[in-house]
Amino acid sequence: GVLPAGVALVAVPACIAGLGFTAGGIAAGSIAAKMMSAAAIANGGGVAAGSTVAVLQSVGAAGFSVAAKIGLMTGLGSLGAAAGASLP
Repeated sequence: GVLPAGVALVAVPACIAGLGFTAGGIAAGSIAAKMMSAAAIANGGGVAAGSTVAVLQSVGAAGFSVAAKIGLMTGLGSLGAAAGASLP
């Protein structure tokens, strides 16, 4: 249960960085840049706080918050335990 959660805590931020949401900002020419452009056009020039783009950039810049880490560990740990219990 804990292993899948631990893997997720590493894999999810790595995937987010791979999209172009990095600690240094959104990478030019990346999927993140395209998402930000589309969000800005849709919102009249700005990216709304709390939007998908804003949240992904926050995670890309700073990683998960402690609360998010606890939530992932709890949720994925329970899922892993349930999956393990269903094995013959």
